[in-house]
Amino acid sequence: MALAALIAAYLEDDSGSLRALLPIAGRTLLEYQVRCASAAGAAPIVVLVDRIPIALNQVLERLQQEGLPVVTVGDGIEAASRFEAGEMILLVADGLAPPPELLASLAEEQEPVIVTVPDDEAHQRFERIDAVSRWSGVAIVDSQTLGATAAMLGEWDLQSTLLRRALQGGARISPLAPGAGEPLLAETDRDLADLERHLLVASRGSRRDWASRYILPLVEEFATEKLIETRVRPEALVQAALLLSIGAAVAFGGGWPRTGLALLVLTTPLGLIARRLAALRLRPMSARSLSRRLLWPAAGLALLALGWWQAEHATGWGALFAAGTAAALSEAARIERGKLDFPGEIWLMSRRNAIIAAVPFAIFGAWTFFLIALAIYAGVSFFVVQHANHRILSELTTR
Repeated sequence: MALAALIAAYLEDDSGSLRALLPIAGRTLLEYQVRCASAAGAAPIVVLVDRIPIALNQVLERLQQEGLPVVTVGDGIEAASRFEAGEMILLVADGLAPPPELLASLAEEQEPVIVTVPDDEAHQRFERIDAVSRWSGVAIVDSQTLGATAAMLGEWDLQSTLLRRALQGGARISPLAPGAGEPLLAETDRDLADLERHLLVASRGSRRDWASRYILPLVEEFATEKLIETRVRPEALVQAALLLSIGAAVAFGGGWPRTGLALLVLTTPLGLIARRLAALRLRPMSARSLSRRLLWPAAGLALLALGWWQAEHATGWGALFAAGTAAALSEAARIERGKLDFPGEIWLMSRRNAIIAAVPFAIFGAWTFFLIALAIYAGVSFFVVQHANHRILSELTTR
């Protein structure tokens, strides 16, 4: 069944500004709400507002430019007209920062349901339902109930009245499940500070190589916190890494190996930062991104360019052979590894590991020794991955 969303955005904070405009992770609360609803599969996403200040209009324009199905309405009657008959509607309360996983679980509901939180001190801001529970700020209602509520609304608050009508209509009450994430009802920007920090920490993701786990975290953390407040696109960072890698290949081929390596070192945190920005904005990067897929071949091209220069101007054909061997074994290890996880994987060959490992060799100008060491490193990684694959396959076949 199709799912739509209705987000209330008309309450004000202490300063007289809309709660929907409270800042969170470099964006506004409304942008966070819309992206959460979109990630849950909701379309259209209807935003109920009394007035549209310039700041809110800019937010709505940004969301529409990103292709999100956002429309605004001024009252309940207009809101009800935006939904099809029989459509299920994801209701998000004004000022609520919902956990994305909670909305994703609600998207699978086929009948009205009200999610509740305990009536305790930690949830005093949430609207009380009965003696033991309060409304969590998210619910699934049907378009018929919304239409009937809007028709008799008068001067009453739409989200509260709709909640009561849904309860009277027999909507199922569902306590917030453990592990579903804790919704946050914000009234000031201070209320969102802890959530913003939590989002930044949660966006770190896994570290699959030693360079990203031990060398790059400080740079990655600093850059992510600065860039989240800008309009820099994650894809633009990956494209920058690709251009720097191609520039490194040109530098290696032209006989400027330290310049080439410096360009490659600059690429190492960009993919990590891009992934985190995409996660914070609830718009994960596509696995089919051409720029991401070309990063590895571009790094291989730079490696071969270094081997060619060394072969032509320094140590002869052995350098080019070592570079080619390293590139081939690295690609084989990458294909064999896939998404396989196993203990000690961070020490295996990766693009970032290879680049950072080159730095001590570059200090002494030992480029051919680096190529030989890299070929050995790639070969060991390939055989370790093969062994891990065969062991896992053997365990599966013996069960």
